[in-house]
Amino acid sequence: MNINDQSSDMNIEIEDVVRNAAPGLKIVTVEAAVVNHPTAPELRQEILDLASDIKNRYQIPDINKRPAIAGTRLAYKSLGKEPNRYRPSSEALCRRIVKGMELYFISNLVDAINLISIASGYSIGGFDIDKIEGNTLSLGSGREGEEYTGIGRGDLNISCMPVYRDRIGGIGTPTSDHERTKLDLSTRRLLMCINIYEEEMPVADTVVLTERLLREYCEATDIKVTIYE
Repeated sequence: MNINDQSSDMNIEIEDVVRNAAPGLKIVTVEAAVVNHPTAPELRQEILDLASDIKNRYQIPDINKRPAIAGTRLAYKSLGKEPNRYRPSSEALCRRIVKGMELYFISNLVDAINLISIASGYSIGGFDIDKIEGNTLSLGSGREGEEYTGIGRGDLNISCMPVYRDRIGGIGTPTSDHERTKLDLSTRRLLMCINIYEEEMPVADTVVLTERLLREYCEATDIKVTIYE
C-alpha cells in the first residue's frame, strides 16, 4: 500500500522466516530527495527536549517494556537472537538517555531518524539509496558467519537477527546499519525503513513526524511513503 498514491522506487520483500517469527510486522518505507547538513541547533534542541521527557517517564527496567521495543525484542528471540546482548537501536538510545549519558549528534538526517526512533520506540534503518545495489531489499534472518560491518561497531554478529539485504549483502538490522550504505553529508537520496514489530506510535503519526522533520531539516522533496504488512 502506498499512502501517497505514487509508485515506489525501492521494493521490500519479507522472507518467510521473518513472517513466521513476527506475523504482525509492518514496515513503513520513506523515500525522499534530501540535502544533508551538520546537526542544526533547532534539531539538537528538539532531541534534548525529547530526551528530557523520556528520562522523566522511564526507568531502566521500563524501557524494554515499551510496546515497540518489546515487539522488536520478541522478534529477536523468535529468530534465536539474545536481545540483551544485541539491543535494538531504539532501546539502546533510550537506555543511554535514562542513564544520563551524552547523546551523539551526527547530521540532520541521522539525528532526525534518531529522534523518530526515540519518540516512537521503532528501530529505523536509514540508507543512502545511491549506495544500495539493485531496487529490492529482502528482509530475512542473519546467517552464522555472515560478514557485516556495523556503523561505529566494526564486525557485528548478525546471526539470527532480522537483516535487510540488497543484491550483494546485508545493509541493515534493528541493532545497527551497515557502513556500506550509511548516510553522510553527500547523501542526496534517502530510504528509511521503519520497523514496526508491535505498534506504539500510530503509523499515521509516525509518518507525519517523519515528513515534518525531513522537510524542516533536510530540505526533503518527492517524499514517498509505502506500507508493507
